[in-house]
Amino acid sequence: MYIILAILFNFIVVGLAFAHGVTDADKMSLVSGGNIDYIWQGAKHMVTGYDHLLFLFGVIFFLKKFKDIVKFITAFTIGHSITLIFATFYEITASYYLIDAVIALSVCYKGFENIGGFKKYLKMESPNLQAVVFLFGLIHGFGLSTRLQQLPLGDEGLIWKILSFNVGVELGQIAALSIMLVLLTQWRKTESFTRFSMASNSGLILVGLALFVFQMSGYMNNKIEPAQASHSLSTSQMHRHGDGPMHVDESIKKQPKEPIIKTEDHGYHHGGHGHEH
Repeated sequence: MYIILAILFNFIVVGLAFAHGVTDADKMSLVSGGNIDYIWQGAKHMVTGYDHLLFLFGVIFFLKKFKDIVKFITAFTIGHSITLIFATFYEITASYYLIDAVIALSVCYKGFENIGGFKKYLKMESPNLQAVVFLFGLIHGFGLSTRLQQLPLGDEGLIWKILSFNVGVELGQIAALSIMLVLLTQWRKTESFTRFSMASNSGLILVGLALFVFQMSGYMNNKIEPAQASHSLSTSQMHRHGDGPMHVDESIKKQPKEPIIKTEDHGYHHGGHGHEH
């Protein structure tokens, strides 16, 4: 039990360290890198993808038959491969904070389903699990695509880079699942599995909610920062009097405040005037 929790804790800590971004070192290594480098990046992002791994942990938690494990993991794999490949190739993107917030809710969902929440609290049968896993796989793949689109893909050999990244994701998923299955198999042989299964899946719900708050906080902060930056004055709007301190031009102070409108090309302009900054 404690080993399982320690593994999950390490997944989260490592994942948070790599959350929402591709490091400059990773980007530099891929500028002149080949398909092997993209495979490595795919595996790395899956292994450090704490939210993906927590969801998979919930999916396989009670699965004992190999064919059941293959069935559900295949549904997840097909789902995330579809969105990873097509969203990246056609440059379909969205705020990765919002996508990861939905992924965090998928962790909550699986924990809730594992404790029998639909029957106990909603008085209904839980939705078809294979269909749900496939649907969440699509969302998880979209999240992986947002990471891939942060890399210097270029146009030459684009499809091979995407496919190589996806292969890396699959290899990372296999490695992570292998570790989880070994630990779960050993844990199921002990009496503590029955006693702590409820606590473990309740923990998934709590961790999922914490990750949801974390992602939404990042999204809100990310929205506020550009708006604040748009109000900052450029040096051309300021002048010096002799050797004294910088002063703001009085004509600027008198200008009425106008709403900031975000344009489609991610620029900003003041409403009614169309002056881009």
